[in-house]
Amino acid sequence: MAERLQGSPELHAKNHEQLEELGHERSAELAHEREKKLEKENGERNQEKARAEALEAAKQPEKQEKTPQLEKRRDTPAQRKAKQAASFKTTMKEAQSHMSPASRTFSKLIHAKAIEKTSETVGSTVARPNAILAGSVAAFFLSLITYTVAKHYGYPLTGSETIAAFVLGWTIGLLFDYLRVMITGKRA
Repeated sequence: MAERLQGSPELHAKNHEQLEELGHERSAELAHEREKKLEKENGERNQEKARAEALEAAKQPEKQEKTPQLEKRRDTPAQRKAKQAASFKTTMKEAQSHMSPASRTFSKLIHAKAIEKTSETVGSTVARPNAILAGSVAAFFLSLITYTVAKHYGYPLTGSETIAAFVLGWTIGLLFDYLRVMITGKRA
C-alpha cells in the first residue's frame, strides 16, 4: 500500500483530479437534492397555508349568511314596534329642534298619541278625500242654484243652505267610495 501511494506523481495527480471531480459531482447532487427538498417543503407549506385560508374563507360566508337570518328571527313584533317608536321619537326630536318655539309646541300637540290616532281614524272613515271633494262640489253648485232661485223669486235664506248642500254631497261621496271599494276591492 505504501508503494501505491509512493507511485508516480502523474498517477497521483490523476487520482486527485478524479477525486475532485467526484467530489464536485457529489456536491452538485447534494445541492440539487437540498433544492428539491426545500421546494417540496415550501410546496407543502404553501398547500397547508392555502388549505387553511380556504377553510377560513369557507367559514366566513356561513357566518355572514347565518347572522342576518338569526337577527331577523329574533325581532318579534313587539321589538319591531319598539324600534319604530324609538326611530319616530328620534326623528321628531331632530325635526322639532329646527322649529321655532311656537311651531315646536304645535308639533308636539298634533303628534300626541291620542290626537294622532283620532286623526288617522277620522281620515280613514269620515274624512275620505272623495267624500270631501264631492261635498265641496255639491255645496258650490247647490248653493249657487239655491241662491239664484231665492234671489229670483225673493225667498229669504237662513244661511244653512251651504252646510246642507255640503252634507248632501259628502254623503254621496261616501256612498261612491263605499261602492267603488265593494266593486273593485281596492282602497284609495
